[in-house]
Amino acid sequence: MSLAVDLSGQVALVTGGARGIGRGIASVLVEAGATVITCGRSDASDPVEGTEHRLCDVRDAEAVEALIAGIADTHGRLDLVVNNAGGAPYALAADSSPRLDEKILGLNLSAVLAVSKAANAVMQSQANGGAIVNISSVSALRPSPGTASYGAAKAGVDSLTRSLAVEWGPKVRVNSIDIGLCRTDETADHYGDDATVAAIEATIPLGRMAEPDEIGRVVAFLASDLASYVSGATLACHGGGEPPVFLHVVNQEHQ
Repeated sequence: MSLAVDLSGQVALVTGGARGIGRGIASVLVEAGATVITCGRSDASDPVEGTEHRLCDVRDAEAVEALIAGIADTHGRLDLVVNNAGGAPYALAADSSPRLDEKILGLNLSAVLAVSKAANAVMQSQANGGAIVNISSVSALRPSPGTASYGAAKAGVDSLTRSLAVEWGPKVRVNSIDIGLCRTDETADHYGDDATVAAIEATIPLGRMAEPDEIGRVVAFLASDLASYVSGATLACHGGGEPPVFLHVVNQEHQ
């Protein structure tokens, strides 16, 4: 086996794959040779070159089933699903409405299960099975003030990943990636101006935020034969994580 990622002949779905981190993932999968379908609630104004885009609200289980069935009908198979669609606005838990909480949990957890279940039904019938990669977050691992529902949903995604890997093996491998801060078109909206972003990046051991294609390369690895014995795993992709806050105080005391 060559130590290279070759996804030629594979059909992949990337939810929320027309923008942000999903766009980087889709681009890498195309580069690796896969046939890539992205989906979203609206048309892609600037689709990733080499992909096809389909409309689907992944919070709608019936729409998800129709999406997966349509891909299988058109391409004859489905080898990889990347559950990337997600996100949440800033809202303190005490101020967040039940409706907003429901929407956040629906997009970041319930939709992951719905897409995975529909994809598994196709993959189980294929000789080579398939792979599911769930895009999770470091918010699953540490407090997530201002996005508590999102953090809880991502913790649920990591737990779901482990359970589905047990239920759906050996045909289907299921893994997740806990990603940290990543540069996208919305970085300034989320974190502020260049100076603020630079200050944030200085707290990351690798000294910078990730680029979307770096997340894509981790996805490609987990989808490939190089990861043929990896299932039920949560892989951290966060540049070294977040050093404990108390160390900043200790370092200041020693200066």
